[in-house]
Amino acid sequence: MLILNKTAGVFFKPSRRKIYEFLGGFHFHPGKLFLHKLVLGIETSCDDTAAAVVDEAGNVLGEAIHSQTEVHLKTGGIIPPVAQQLHRENIQRIVQEALSASEVSPSELSAIATTVKPGLALSLGVGLSFSLQLVDQFKKPFIPIHHMEAHALTIRLTNKVEFPFLVLLISGGHCLLALARGVSDFLLLGKSLDIAPGDMLDKVARRLCLIKHPECSTMSGGKAIEHLAKQGNRLHFDFQPPMQRAKNCDFSFSGLQHVIDKMIMQKEKEEGIEQGQILSSAADIAAAVQHTVACHVAKRTHRAILFCKQRGLLHQSNAVLVVSGGVASNLYIRKALEIVTNATQSTLLCPPPRLCTDNGVMIAWNGVERLRAGLGILHNTEGIRYEPKCPLGVDISKEVGEAAITVPRLKMKI
Repeated sequence: MLILNKTAGVFFKPSRRKIYEFLGGFHFHPGKLFLHKLVLGIETSCDDTAAAVVDEAGNVLGEAIHSQTEVHLKTGGIIPPVAQQLHRENIQRIVQEALSASEVSPSELSAIATTVKPGLALSLGVGLSFSLQLVDQFKKPFIPIHHMEAHALTIRLTNKVEFPFLVLLISGGHCLLALARGVSDFLLLGKSLDIAPGDMLDKVARRLCLIKHPECSTMSGGKAIEHLAKQGNRLHFDFQPPMQRAKNCDFSFSGLQHVIDKMIMQKEKEEGIEQGQILSSAADIAAAVQHTVACHVAKRTHRAILFCKQRGLLHQSNAVLVVSGGVASNLYIRKALEIVTNATQSTLLCPPPRLCTDNGVMIAWNGVERLRAGLGILHNTEGIRYEPKCPLGVDISKEVGEAAITVPRLKMKI
């Protein structure tokens, strides 16, 4: 019997008939011989249903994804029960597509890796339940995956990056700075004290009604802000980056969002329009918001690099900063971080945009990394549970704050 968190609800358990239908959908290749370890990765932590098969050399043999973005744009945000239902409707097809594309049968897999923390409880439950059915059916090892760890290690799939390296994870649900010292060895330097940057950008986009803008109607909030900002003048609005006096590596975005909301309300009164209509200054607001977020993220990251070098946690001359997560695909924010890495003689690395957002490849690759290191491989899944909230690594953010490192002022000419 599986023990679940009270907040997690009940597992989605596919019927035996569904499993047989699932298995019947494969075209097996009995003459094919795989010499490498093969891991199936399954991701359902938020609003993307994704799966992939990756081998130990980092070859992506097959992948599939179903995005729920279009549905959630219409509802103005992610509604957990809706996300759960969409995962239930699509997970079997997505896993089957990934396996079929890879020409790997479930029996040939070395292990099955699945996101179990952190994320939306109802979404995590669908992926975990389906995975455990496969694990039980094919008697395969199960590798529980921490979503943030997977994002952090994706760069080792695409680039030759050795430990240690600094990682900035910025997305719609997360914002943190951590030092990666090993596959499951992280030091947490700082995190958002309230909401994530992607969440804030989405909320600003909704408040600006960018879904009604002809150029932005099919874009997520963050993408709409980035697109519209190119047409705006950030100097027309002066938003101050948060936490300027706090000499730590934590982030905050809710206060900034409140200031922006008040400014939008003021401009609506000035222009004589009602909420729900697009401001003539929307592009300028988008540009100013994006710049302020970029400066806030850059300064905290700058302090993290200086702290790690001061404590000998990173190499002085060839330190690496890895930036991943959905917001990492924002090119303006990347340029701000490039200014920081140039000033600190560090190297900035980002996975390709399709691997910055949630995907099955990063989960499968994290499974490969753990399989090779012999870490967290379960042959008995009794008592396995998903965890909607789960920190990454050992929290040393208090130590970072006590160091009170002053960050040199950089000109953010982007």
